[in-house]
Amino acid sequence: MAMSEKTINIREDLLKNVFGELDSNIRKIERSLNVNIVIRDEGVKIMGEANLVEKASRIIERLSELALRGNIINEQNVDYAIALSMDDNENAIVEIDKDLICHTLAGKPIKPKTLGQKTYVDAIRDNMITFGIGPAGTGKTYLAMAMAITAFKKDEVSRIILTRPAIEAGEKLGFLPGDLQSKIDPYLRPLYDALYEIMGADSFIRNSERGLIEVAPLAYMRGRTLDNSFIILDEAQNTTPSQMKMFLTRIGFGSKVVITGDSTQKDLAPGTKSGLEIAERVLKKIDGISFCKLSSKDVVRHPLVQKIVKAYENYEKLQKK
Repeated sequence: MAMSEKTINIREDLLKNVFGELDSNIRKIERSLNVNIVIRDEGVKIMGEANLVEKASRIIERLSELALRGNIINEQNVDYAIALSMDDNENAIVEIDKDLICHTLAGKPIKPKTLGQKTYVDAIRDNMITFGIGPAGTGKTYLAMAMAITAFKKDEVSRIILTRPAIEAGEKLGFLPGDLQSKIDPYLRPLYDALYEIMGADSFIRNSERGLIEVAPLAYMRGRTLDNSFIILDEAQNTTPSQMKMFLTRIGFGSKVVITGDSTQKDLAPGTKSGLEIAERVLKKIDGISFCKLSSKDVVRHPLVQKIVKAYENYEKLQKK
């Protein structure tokens, strides 16, 4: 293969961000593409096989664009840019970054970080009902929560309703002291955590007291009609088919619904069918309902989580053969 070298210019104030702590980002690009990258007076020099040098240069240029937009370049950014480069699609990482949903209370921007997440966010915008199906760490609930709070603040909906089935995750918790709310709160904790981070505890409590934000177990949805609301059903893999049908038939005018779940992490009793899986078979051809499938490629937690999810995906595929 023909060897090549290329020099690219990066603004000096962006170098530390792009290169990472102890040059960790650049070392990862070097290992992944088998190139050498060094800083010279004239810029960043990349040496190796010609096609790999081109890929590495495009990756570094795209990471520089992210840094210029105010992002802190982390390992997930680098891993995803490398993965996109295998399809000659490095530009996608910058296009995805342009989609700002909102900011957290601390000012951190909330954006999709992968093509799968971008598709998911767009589906929520364009459809009345969106199913987000995928493994842990793909941002299904967090992005839905950000979309709900944004719609609420823009007066696109008059309230937010967050629900999930109250089911034990493979453990028998036994007797829990306290009133009914204190018994169900542990099941709803992930929803509270996201609410507090994005809108703040004070704002949540204030709106909750006014009945504008409601966090409740799925059983509380029975018999209601939910108009002009942004409704999120989390952990939907733990619904039964009858619970899912009950929930979907609560939806009223002016509402938007996001249903999230991971079919590989069901906590239902053995032999019980999942309402999420049945809903996909029954509803997949209906206009206005979108099913978004996220995968290990869309995991945005620690890179080790992505490897764990991928390992389980491979294992489960082998078991089905």
